[in-house]
Amino acid sequence: MAENDPHPITVAIERRIDPARAPEATAWMQAGTDLATTFEGFLGSGWVRAGEGSDLWYMLYRFRDIPTLEAWDDSPQRAWWLDSGRAFASEVRVERRTGIEGWFDAPFATHVESRRGADAPATGPIQHPIPAAPPRWKQAVTIWLGFFPTNLLASWALGYVPGFADWPLVLRVLLATVLLTPVMTYLVLPWVTRMLRPWLQR
Repeated sequence: MAENDPHPITVAIERRIDPARAPEATAWMQAGTDLATTFEGFLGSGWVRAGEGSDLWYMLYRFRDIPTLEAWDDSPQRAWWLDSGRAFASEVRVERRTGIEGWFDAPFATHVESRRGADAPATGPIQHPIPAAPPRWKQAVTIWLGFFPTNLLASWALGYVPGFADWPLVLRVLLATVLLTPVMTYLVLPWVTRMLRPWLQR
């Protein structure tokens, strides 16, 4: 993947945590999230446990692009944070994901990189693999279900802008796409994919 890839990059990390030190691990995971928020290009993060008694914990975070992600990955702040948790946390797997599947929040994303953590066994199967993205036709249906009503509403609202109907077609489309792209990316598609998640998982 090119270094100037403009797509947001989502990183999924699977870790094993010493169950006896779960309270420390909880504070440690939150500290890592708080650190990442101070870096340019940070778009969000979260973490969950596989189960109440499980030693598998999953962390997700997203950056604007490869350069901003690597600025975090290579930072002394992250190195310090990782060192502070080595006594009770070990990485099992790290995956980067990008592309249109990024709208289908993990675990529905295309894998673009997969590597084992430094503390993971060199051989043997990786447990609890992350599922692949939904079929493309389901992605298309999901995007359409979000785009159609959003575009319809925007077209109706823009019809009330004085003189808008007289603008050249290129300018009308330009304004509509500039307005709708962030709405679709940050509001509509995340909401639609959450609502359709059981269907997307099947």
